[in-house]
Amino acid sequence: MKNLFRSISVLVALTVALMVFGASCKTTSSPSRQVDDAAIKASVKAKLAADVKLSTLTNIEVNSTNGVVTLAGMVNDESDRIAAENVARSVDGVVRVNNNLQIKNR
Repeated sequence: MKNLFRSISVLVALTVALMVFGASCKTTSSPSRQVDDAAIKASVKAKLAADVKLSTLTNIEVNSTNGVVTLAGMVNDESDRIAAENVARSVDGVVRVNNNLQIKNR
């Protein structure tokens, strides 16, 4: 009987420990916000690809977190940098754009 009680106590302790650990591993975004960010990222990439001038730029990385879009990579000139930012701003759900694009051969 002591062994059964001890086994149950250990099992309960492990369960509580796993629950506490699991609760501390939450993301800062809700599942719906994560889906929105994925949709924003896809929309920005699609609009960049659809733009005749920017469609040749394959070095633009797009990330979105809580509606804040970050652009990174290399572009040919300042006009491409500005155009990419304007495209990103035009997407529904974008709150802000961090334009970290660098100009080649500056």
